[in-house]
Amino acid sequence: EKPFTCSDCGKSFIKSSNLTSHRRTHTGEKPFTCSDCGKSFTQSGHLTSHHRTHTGEKPFTCSDCGKSFIKSSNLTSHRRTHTGEKPFTCSDCGKSFTQSGHLTYH
Repeated sequence: EKPFTCSDCGKSFIKSSNLTSHRRTHTGEKPFTCSDCGKSFTQSGHLTSHHRTHTGEKPFTCSDCGKSFIKSSNLTSHRRTHTGEKPFTCSDCGKSFTQSGHLTYH
């Protein structure tokens, strides 16, 4: 059940904090600001990832090749170069892709 519903678009969420975050897509509010460059973000996690561009920290490391990444999602995508996994499949032609954006572009 998703009891928290956006009054603007009707999208529903399990947690009220997720609705609060989502509402920022409508209001444009970006309450999390980088102290280094002033760039602002809608979510604290996005600021955390961004801050690593200043520090050079790359805490997510591939166990196969040692390459490191700022975000865990980038490591997940990279891992597919080793596993060959292509979880995003076109419903029209059946072609599969390693990233959802590649399917969208296709």
